Amino acid sequence: MRALVTGGGGFLGSHLVERLERDGHEVFPARRRDYDLTVPDDARRLFDDARPELAFHLAAEVGGIGANRANPGRYWYANLQMGVNVLEQARVHELRKLVLVGTVCAYPKLTPVPFREESLWEGYPEETNAPYGIAKKTLLVGAQAYREQYGLDAIFLLPTNLYGPRDNFDLETSHVIPALIRKMLSSPEEIVLWGDGSPTREYLYVEDAAEGLALAADRYDGPEPVNLGTGVETSIRETAELVADIVGFDGRIVWDTSMPNGQPRRSLDASRAEELFGFRARTPLREGLERTIAWYRASALSYAAG
Repeated sequence: MRALVTGGGGFLGSHLVERLERDGHEVFPARRRDYDLTVPDDARRLFDDARPELAFHLAAEVGGIGANRANPGRYWYANLQMGVNVLEQARVHELRKLVLVGTVCAYPKLTPVPFREESLWEGYPEETNAPYGIAKKTLLVGAQAYREQYGLDAIFLLPTNLYGPRDNFDLETSHVIPALIRKMLSSPEEIVLWGDGSPTREYLYVEDAAEGLALAADRYDGPEPVNLGTGVETSIRETAELVADIVGFDGRIVWDTSMPNGQPRRSLDASRAEELFGFRARTPLREGLERTIAWYRASALSYAAG
């Protein structure tokens, strides 16, 4: 099919484009420099240009705790507006299927672990990323409403924290794994990390995530949200120790407890994805980290100079 990927030049988007092309799809990767999806006319022009049968909405404005604290209004507005415009154009252009990508940040702050999809509305998200998470979660409501009123086959997926080659290594906006890699390689004597290291996260290798999106597009047609993850919970402290071991960092790690920890725990129940469309993550964390670090060393050391 003709497949549109918003955010097709980004981290997850570039991997998904490659996966779809291997599967024989004709792919139109949309990039921000060409289409500002917060603008309705740009979203309309994109769908007119791409003429898709299938669309994946990956475009987002996102970052780590610091970036979310600095941009709560922008992250709420941009992510909500982009999703609303994509949903409307999917309806107008009568797409066969729309795949919306949400975020683990949409879950309530104190969701029982492992996070199950039915817990999504049982509380308010962790405060530092609530505007982003709520904007994304609102798109689930829109997808279900458009399905009910217009018959749009829109599905909603909730991936956990992604990592891998081509990730964002900008320390102002990056998530935990790329930030750890860059800090340890550029400051071998000492690094400072936010919080106390106790919060837990679940990490999904980007190529596994792309496989999950492709499988869902092919095999899932339901209204209910579906988690994409590994089911493996790892503390930030354990993550730092693992990255240090792989990169050979033997310096001092300072935990700045004056800075926020973020959500206390994150780990998904990924059983629904396996049951509904046969997805199971295949890349162990250490193997994925080794690939990511090798890519960074080979291709992105310019970050350290910048």
